[in-house]
Amino acid sequence: MRILVVEDERRLAAAVKWGLESHGFVVDVAHTGIDGLWAAEENDYAAIILDVMLPGLNGFKVCETLRRAGDTTPIMMLTAKDGEYDEAEGLDTGADDYLTKPFSYVVLVARLRALLRRGGAPPAPLEVGDLVLDPAARSCRRGDAAIELTAREFAVLECLARRRDVVVTKREILEQVWDANYDGEVNVVEVHVSALRRKIDQPFDRQSLQTVRGMGYRLTGRNV
Repeated sequence: MRILVVEDERRLAAAVKWGLESHGFVVDVAHTGIDGLWAAEENDYAAIILDVMLPGLNGFKVCETLRRAGDTTPIMMLTAKDGEYDEAEGLDTGADDYLTKPFSYVVLVARLRALLRRGGAPPAPLEVGDLVLDPAARSCRRGDAAIELTAREFAVLECLARRRDVVVTKREILEQVWDANYDGEVNVVEVHVSALRRKIDQPFDRQSLQTVRGMGYRLTGRNV
């Protein structure tokens, strides 16, 4: 799931990004209200974590603008302010939850997951032949055998499973699984695909994760 974090304190934003990514989320970061509003309008996010005190455009205004435009993305507001009037203003502008700094990352993740559950039905398991991914439980199995994946491996596999039998390019995988500002080598995709093959295919004598030379990768449920 892709999350937008709008936070002007760069160290805090980096820490939140790292923490969420360790739990399997894909995270984009913006440091101003204007940049955050643009990112929210241009991309689809499962949720937005929005600081109140932002340069250019404060979080209340960003939230209000999104809601007036009909954007229903779940929004959690963060603020150093502590008081019922600030919380009331955040909720009145359309926020779904409110967390005061300093906060526990354990609580942040728990509240975010609760927010995502309230935003709609939990995502259904993805089935590709006898390979089953459960995005809600972050679990993977082939038949009755559980498969342990890292958060990034799971995200790559989920990206492919959601487009089963379709060729997905390396660039598309990067855009879905790594953050929007990633400018490293695309070979990182090859590394994760190789790791996935060792886990989901080789022990089961399968070749479901295929390389389409010069194009990308395809996940198929056919028994090949």
